[in-house]
Amino acid sequence: MEEQALFFRDTWVEVDLDAIAANLEETKKLLNQDTKFIAIVKANAYGHGDAQIAEVALESGASYLAVAFLDEAIALRKKGINAPILVLGASRAQDVSIAAEQQITLTVFQEDWLYDAMHYLNKDVPLKVHIKIDTGMGRIGVKTPAELQKVEEIMMADGRFEIEGVFTHFATADEMDRTYYHQQLKQFNTMVESMKEKPVLIHASNSAATLRSQEAHFNAVRLGIAMYGLTPSMEMEPEIPFPLKEAFSLHSKLIHVKKLEKGEKVSYGATYETPEEEWIGTIPIGYADGWIRKLQGQFVLVDGIKVPIVGRICMDQCMIKLPYEVPVGTTVTLIGKQKDQFISINDVATRLETINYEVPCIISNRVPRIYKKFGKMVDMKNSILYY
Repeated sequence: MEEQALFFRDTWVEVDLDAIAANLEETKKLLNQDTKFIAIVKANAYGHGDAQIAEVALESGASYLAVAFLDEAIALRKKGINAPILVLGASRAQDVSIAAEQQITLTVFQEDWLYDAMHYLNKDVPLKVHIKIDTGMGRIGVKTPAELQKVEEIMMADGRFEIEGVFTHFATADEMDRTYYHQQLKQFNTMVESMKEKPVLIHASNSAATLRSQEAHFNAVRLGIAMYGLTPSMEMEPEIPFPLKEAFSLHSKLIHVKKLEKGEKVSYGATYETPEEEWIGTIPIGYADGWIRKLQGQFVLVDGIKVPIVGRICMDQCMIKLPYEVPVGTTVTLIGKQKDQFISINDVATRLETINYEVPCIISNRVPRIYKKFGKMVDMKNSILYY
């Protein structure tokens, strides 16, 4: 019986799970033995696949997972992830009973929210919470010791809240000027000292602070972008204590190859005109996949040779200038390694004039993700190896 294909288009993402594990193992060497790490898997694990990355992170020693919204946490529960999950962002007060039943930890940062939540909490199912302190990020969080003490007092008096953690977020930990970072760290220490009871988990370090600043590790750190093998910022790259291994690569295949004569046009608006006789290839990826129009002119790899995207990128396809006649079906690498050439996510981010975080996040879910483990492709859902 013929095996059914896992997907039906010639464009896909490969996620190297061994790279994720290696990045985590190297990061753990920077931590004290009793320092826990929280794996950030929000935004579908930065586009890599939430449950798949969660599994690898937990296998590598993560004590906790963290997401942005309650929906993301529930999605992980439905996929069989039973580990502790922290929702870093705001949740609606009327949804607290769902979080408690699912054993999902919520972030608390408002006194009024607590009073609203009391109307919905079941007396027999306590809710674990972490208190967010705003030390200068300007998003969510309590700002003064008085606010923090009041929030703590309300929850302790009610009895249905379990204050498991307290945390903040650094705005400039990835910058070379560390003045503001130290200001935030000092404020966080002051706020934590004002609490009546210290929670079990105290965490402030994102990837940048984890890699650079042991003073901010406390007893837990949050690993996000570095786990995926990406630099928190280009300016701090020289300070990263080990080589990060990029886990995300993007590939397609040539679906059509044609020879154009000098002066022929390519794509919408006829913005590209062949200066001479050229071989043009078409690949099935476009802006609906997150490979946006601003990437016109970006290089991709064919036969280990860098070649440019020519003409405007369409919704579902784009065209590339080939070095010579290349067979239909040839693999085209948009992000990743091919022979001795490599196009990094940072390269694409530079072209887009953005940060590397954004690139894997915008590659849409209609691009299938496949996973590599121990050098082989693995179907994480069914644990079936395939090529």
